[in-house]
Amino acid sequence: MVKVTYRDKSWDVKAGSTVRHVIEKAGINPESVLAVRDGKLVNEATLTEDGDVIKLIAVISGGQ
Repeated sequence: MVKVTYRDKSWDVKAGSTVRHVIEKAGINPESVLAVRDGKLVNEATLTEDGDVIKLIAVISGGQ
């Protein structure tokens, strides 16, 4: 299983899916988050592996 965390929520998903699929299945816009595994940024095509912990971090932009 893969543990996914986003803000104050966490859930388990089956290993073998792409990071993008995991994000979309959670109902999150893939363009609004960055995925981190083992402290390193991973892209949306990365396949999840059993035992992974994926942290989703909201992208924040602003300014003028």
